[in-house]
Amino acid sequence: MNAELLKDVIKKELPGLLREDPALRAYVLELTRREFADRKETQDRFYDLLAELRRDREEQSRKWDEQNQQWKDFTQEQNQQWKDFTQEQNQQWKDFTQEQNRKWEEQNRKWEEQNRKWDEHQAQQREEFDRVHEEIMALAKKHDRSIGALGARWGMRSEKAFRDALAGILEQNFGVQVLNVNEYDDEGVVFGRPDQVELDVIIKNGLLLICELKSSIDKAGMYIFERKARFYERRHNRQANRLIVISPMIDARAQQVAERLGIETYGDSIEVETL
Repeated sequence: MNAELLKDVIKKELPGLLREDPALRAYVLELTRREFADRKETQDRFYDLLAELRRDREEQSRKWDEQNQQWKDFTQEQNQQWKDFTQEQNQQWKDFTQEQNRKWEEQNRKWEEQNRKWDEHQAQQREEFDRVHEEIMALAKKHDRSIGALGARWGMRSEKAFRDALAGILEQNFGVQVLNVNEYDDEGVVFGRPDQVELDVIIKNGLLLICELKSSIDKAGMYIFERKARFYERRHNRQANRLIVISPMIDARAQQVAERLGIETYGDSIEVETL
């Protein structure tokens, strides 16, 4: 029997012989002991491998935890640095913005102040111009009325036109209406004989003002005005609050009579301060 055939027979028969013959199984194990580790040695080696794997895993986990902690610390540090940087930038921008707003508000305040001063200056200039213009126009009108009084005095201009001019100024300045009253004195109280009595009256806020508007008035004219006023008071059963004579030409003796009788006198309607 050659070697190859013997090997085939052994491979075929040996498993059954080992199961059936303990002595043979022990002999074979003894022959192969040096080539294979026994169960205990295998178990010990297995446990050693498991322990080594466990240590490797724990070491790897520790390293991984350290790496995670390092990354976490690095991330926190980077986040804190970014937070500090952004806060600093925001504060700088806030400070810059506040400073710019303060400068802008200050500039606006200066502009507003300049505009206010300019407006006040313009308003003062307009008021001064209007005042001077009004004074010039009033003076010119006063001169015109004085000239008109002379004209009326010498018959070159009607007394009624001059009276209407003075009445118009009173109405314009004080917002009143000058009423021309023409009543008949049948007892002749004013002129000593029955005649028409003409005078001007102003009623304002319950007050009665009796006026004489003439281009000129002398002493006799002042007495006649006082009698006309008393005639009106008796006729209407009402006492006048003020008697007023407005004329650019008041005789000196007429002025004395007016003072004695309590009659106010003015050279022009614009000289009357209040009614």
